Amino acid sequence: MERFFPERRLFLRSDSDTRFIRLRPGTQALAFAGGGLLVSWTIIATAILLMDSISAGNFREQARRDQVTYQQRLNEISRERDRRAAEALAAQERFNTALTQVSEMQSQLLDSETRRRELETGIDVIQTTLRTAMKQREDAAGRVAALEAETQDGTATAAEADGTMDLLSEALARTAQERDQVVADAQDALVRADQMATDLKLMEEKNDLIFRQLEEAMTVSVKPLDKMFTSAGMDPDRIISEVRKGYTGQGGPLTPLTFSTRGEEPSADTERANRILGQMDRLNLYRIAAEKAPFAVPLKDAFRFTSGFGRRWGRMHEGTDFAAPHGTSIYSTADGVVTFAGWMSGYGRLVKIQHEFGIETRYAHMSKITVKVGERVSRGQQVGAMGNTGRSTGTHLHYEVRVGGEAVNPMIYIKAANDVF
Repeated sequence: MERFFPERRLFLRSDSDTRFIRLRPGTQALAFAGGGLLVSWTIIATAILLMDSISAGNFREQARRDQVTYQQRLNEISRERDRRAAEALAAQERFNTALTQVSEMQSQLLDSETRRRELETGIDVIQTTLRTAMKQREDAAGRVAALEAETQDGTATAAEADGTMDLLSEALARTAQERDQVVADAQDALVRADQMATDLKLMEEKNDLIFRQLEEAMTVSVKPLDKMFTSAGMDPDRIISEVRKGYTGQGGPLTPLTFSTRGEEPSADTERANRILGQMDRLNLYRIAAEKAPFAVPLKDAFRFTSGFGRRWGRMHEGTDFAAPHGTSIYSTADGVVTFAGWMSGYGRLVKIQHEFGIETRYAHMSKITVKVGERVSRGQQVGAMGNTGRSTGTHLHYEVRVGGEAVNPMIYIKAANDVF
């Protein structure tokens, strides 16, 4: 070591004294190593700062591009939602019109059935009258034959025979006239029956067309809702059952149609109409359920998606973060009851809302709260404003969805509703 770091002495001279400091080889080597480490650390730190600066610029540019892409996607989703809403409204109007037509056709079918029964009864009466007239004619012919025989045998006088013949002729004339009228009535009844059968067939074809349109409208309306609840991990049948239980005292499902009052088995049209009414009932219950589950975004203004659900920096991030200007309004994503509204460590100003189906939503880091505990809120009602309270690095909303107390990804519900609302 002395070869590279020979012993040195550092002299310090003053007016009255001279001192020196001995620098041993070990001391010099230690100072040299420390200086080398300091220079190396300075070089490495400078390189890291430069790389961070370059990567931060790239990250900001990427974030800016992601923001533009996300805004475009939001605009597309908004336009798609408006288009779906317009289609749903048009389908509802078509359905209401078709339902009115079904009701009118039901009345027409009942009237047609009544007229058919009347015609059947009239035809039976006509046939009975015709048989009676034919029998009377045969009886009269027999009596005429008997009188002619008596006249030939001389057992009756000529005057009595003439009078009897006149009576029989009048009776036969009346019977023939009645018979001709009965035949004409029967033919007219048959013509009217054929006309009614033709009208009934046309009406059935019209009914079939309306039923097909209604079935297609129900399929288009119900299938996306089935897919939405399934995508969110919710069993549609269980959801429908729970919603139905909550409305048992308010009229229940739609009443099935009936086209007969004689206790007969329902016809194919009756069963078809009742299936459509069942789908209408399911669609109505879906509408109620959708208002009670968080199938909405908690912000209506422009925002940035800044952090998703999952592990972040080694810890579990149990929600989704949305960034927007300070004071941006925050809205409830479903109907429910406020169970907490105040300060909670880490969350800052926090609102908890309990919904149906064991679902709870949380809205954290708010600058102010506009609801209170126990208040019943509706979907789309403001619950607070965005802020930077609690453990937060900037203004944003931390939004959570919990099912049975366990945190789930809120985007499951938001994405499931993209193709419906």
